[in-house]
Amino acid sequence: MSGKTKKWLDRVERLGNALPDPVFIFLGLIALLAGVSVVAATVSWSAVNPVSGETLTAKSLLSAENVGKLLTAMPDTMANFPPLGLILVVMLGAAVAERSGLFTALMTRAMRGVSNRFLTPAIFLIGLLSHQAADAAYVVLIPLSAIIFAAAGRHPMAGIAIAYAGISGAFAANLLPGQFDVLMLGITKSATQLLVPDHMLNPLGNWYFTAALGLILIPITWFVNDRIVEPRLGAWTGTSPEGEVDDHADEASQRKGLRRAAITALAIVLVFAAFTLWPGYTPLVDAKAVGPARLEPFYASLVAGFMLLFLVCGWAYGAAVGTVSSHRDVVKMMTEGLATMTPFLVISFFAAHFIAMFAWSNLGPVMAINGADWLREQHLATPVMLILLLLMSSVFDLVIGSASAKWSAMAPIVVPMLMLLGVSPEMTTAAYRMGDSIFNIVTPVASNFVLVLVLAQRWRHDFGVGSLIALMLPFSIAIGLTGLCLVGLWTGFELPVGPSAPAAYTMPAR
Repeated sequence: MSGKTKKWLDRVERLGNALPDPVFIFLGLIALLAGVSVVAATVSWSAVNPVSGETLTAKSLLSAENVGKLLTAMPDTMANFPPLGLILVVMLGAAVAERSGLFTALMTRAMRGVSNRFLTPAIFLIGLLSHQAADAAYVVLIPLSAIIFAAAGRHPMAGIAIAYAGISGAFAANLLPGQFDVLMLGITKSATQLLVPDHMLNPLGNWYFTAALGLILIPITWFVNDRIVEPRLGAWTGTSPEGEVDDHADEASQRKGLRRAAITALAIVLVFAAFTLWPGYTPLVDAKAVGPARLEPFYASLVAGFMLLFLVCGWAYGAAVGTVSSHRDVVKMMTEGLATMTPFLVISFFAAHFIAMFAWSNLGPVMAINGADWLREQHLATPVMLILLLLMSSVFDLVIGSASAKWSAMAPIVVPMLMLLGVSPEMTTAAYRMGDSIFNIVTPVASNFVLVLVLAQRWRHDFGVGSLIALMLPFSIAIGLTGLCLVGLWTGFELPVGPSAPAAYTMPAR
């Protein structure tokens, strides 16, 4: 790493540490929004909604109407924040699957029997799949990968690097949709409704893009780890620290638990398939709709499906291995899981009010319509616009760790604007997510950066912040270039982003 690069990264770290908490960032945005709304209302800034033909005029957030709405509707504003209910429902189940040991068992057993040659792609793949496991992936897969590499005679830091790249660097890639898809597309949905109130999104709206990205990144990160990162580390001559992995379940119980979890998962899938396909009884199909819209109830049910899948499978596994002895343990796990969501709840309160106030002021659609007109005059290609969004997202990621907090602030502007320019909300979300994940593994403000640093220091005591940045920077560059090219190709060929989620968008007729 050159001296200039290190100085630049040091400045980024100092800047990131100097930023206030995301809560106060939202407070600042709300104050700025209020000031802008007063000025916009004073000059009667307006735009014509191309869908309804209605003239939209900016409204002051300090008007008697809006101040009264802020104070009297505060509980409703919080409760109606779309991602809030979605993510809490999914977490009820994910908490049981995590605390029962199911996620740990799946990651641990998946790594057994893998040859030395294929360790890198195997760990990266498990890292992708572990996006459903929340923080369990960091505390289980990363130390486990270091031990596996060391046992194979390879450098444990390379194991940490590829696991961290799969879990966090490739966070925009997701072979199996899960709770993060629900969260991000929930925020997107609230932004689309600023322009089209009855617009529908489904939690699988990014699946094709995220799955393709994951598959493409497997060979790319394999090359980076084995040909660039590991050779730079040199030969490993140290010893393994003790107490890295704590597996409470014995082999026989673990096998029994995983069999029960698999049978349970199959049963849940069959139930949802029956509700969709059973002749004469299809509660998850809208019989009155035509085409892909018939499956909107099915898409909406996926939130409940994820929750039930995680909860029941975690319960079945825990009962077999002894981590769940009664229904009281399940309730306790659910309670503990929701307790970990407290920071999200606090941020959600302020994010919900920021989005709601954007809607009350009319600034979102007015800005989007006028901005779309300006962009249309520039004659920028769709891939260029989305690549600019990707780059903006990646720059913000260096200093603000929360993906949902950033998207809550950006979505009300960029989603409606790009809808008016023919880009679907799902494609816009995919481009944002790609940009947001690029620098996750090299910025000290990321929530789990310090955790990974501590795990690495168990193997090398002099391993510092700069060491971890230098270790992960090749992955960051490779993932960023791959995502940038993929967004350009995806929009250039107008490939579907997910089921019933095209890359292009046509505004509904008036």
